Amino acid sequence: MTLLDTDRYAFQDLLTPVEREAALRVREFMEREVRPIADEYWERAEFPHHLVPGIAATGLFGAMWPETARFENSAVFRGWAALELARVDPSFATFVGVTSGLAMGSIGICGSEEQRAAWLPPMGRGETVGAFGLTEPFAGSDTARGLRATAVREGDRWLLNGAKRWIGNATFADVTVIWAKDTADDQVKGFLVRKDAPGFNAVKIERKQALRSVQNADITLVDVAVPESDRLQRADSFRDVAKVLRATRAEVAWQAVGVAVGAYEAAVRYAAEREQFGRPIASYQLVQDKLASSLANITASIAMCVRVSQLQDEGRQSDEHSAMAKAFTTTRMRETVGWCRDILGGNGIQLDHGVARYFADAEAVYSYEGTRDMNTLIVGRAITGHQAFA
Repeated sequence: MTLLDTDRYAFQDLLTPVEREAALRVREFMEREVRPIADEYWERAEFPHHLVPGIAATGLFGAMWPETARFENSAVFRGWAALELARVDPSFATFVGVTSGLAMGSIGICGSEEQRAAWLPPMGRGETVGAFGLTEPFAGSDTARGLRATAVREGDRWLLNGAKRWIGNATFADVTVIWAKDTADDQVKGFLVRKDAPGFNAVKIERKQALRSVQNADITLVDVAVPESDRLQRADSFRDVAKVLRATRAEVAWQAVGVAVGAYEAAVRYAAEREQFGRPIASYQLVQDKLASSLANITASIAMCVRVSQLQDEGRQSDEHSAMAKAFTTTRMRETVGWCRDILGGNGIQLDHGVARYFADAEAVYSYEGTRDMNTLIVGRAITGHQAFA
């Protein structure tokens, strides 16, 4: 098995031999274990829990932290791995991103040395699953200002109250990072809330039409008591939340490329097999135009993602770098999956033909970790020096 055939500009040559071998392990796992069941679990809106040990064995969970990294690796490798996950199943890629990126990232960036030592190793082994609770029913794009969940300190503990929405993994996560506003100083702080904490309740959101295998939840917090030892010790304001999002938003950009690649590969296969007017539709100009345009979108998106990841490794990545990549790649992804669905005609809306799931899932990837509009405002602020947020 080889790496991505769609990579016509050979960006994967930037991976070291160790990284290349690891990426191949991820690809082999996804093809062998996930692809055969992805449609079935997506249709049933269920998550394949039995696959967690297998993906953990590839070394993806916590690859960027010294406590959990199993080999030396770069941000380009971690992004490429996210692409490989989403290329087969965007839902499974989201599960990994939430656990390894958002949850472990919160602890890795904002946790104390003791918290990192206690939580990161079991999460890296897949023994402890994490979730990330930021978005609320009435605070999505405006969480920096509009967070309503509160934290009140009482001696050596905190009481959390409020609600969270669209929290991936939350129905089964062992620990959820809850971001709440400290009523004493009006600053956002992070808390490690265990699934059995009294007053913590997570209810699965039903009737989704994208990323159906992801177990998103509505969370309610009613006087949830959290010891001071479970407050993230290096999270003192929303600026610290932004540090986590800066890193994970870049990996979402890589995920978007993976979604586009998955749809593109399915469309190429279909075009070669489907005959109309006595010959394969791959031989028609209109189909070739859509495929060529899709490949150009994918190639440009990989190039942007590679550079953002390189800047991350160099310590030069900024908010606008991640935001521009997320906005661009998700827009190009949406365009690409649309063209691929066009190529399949009516069959493009049926799971059996390989594009419909990507077409639906793209809508969620387009929106989460900052909509296109919000990310363009981050870039616009960097360009002009003026903040245009409402």
